[in-house]
Amino acid sequence: MKEKLFQAQVIQIAKRLRWKVYHTYDSRRCEPGFPDLVLVRERVLFRELKTDTGRVSSAQNAWGDALMKAGCDFKIWRPRDLKSIKKELL
Repeated sequence: MKEKLFQAQVIQIAKRLRWKVYHTYDSRRCEPGFPDLVLVRERVLFRELKTDTGRVSSAQNAWGDALMKAGCDFKIWRPRDLKSIKKELL
């Protein structure tokens, strides 16, 4: 599954479950590696989306590490995780 399609599915699920969803649609002038999605409801989730075979860049790893060190909820989600993603967003 292509990342764009996966992202659209995740956003649709999140919005249906009343999450606020932020995604930077044109990240060319943004900080490299910032997570694809920020989801907000009773907590804040930072999520990097990848295909099942997609590689995480060093900038994405650096952002993930920094967010986790600051106590934030950061994860990498892949299409194979869709079932657990739905459970997490309930």
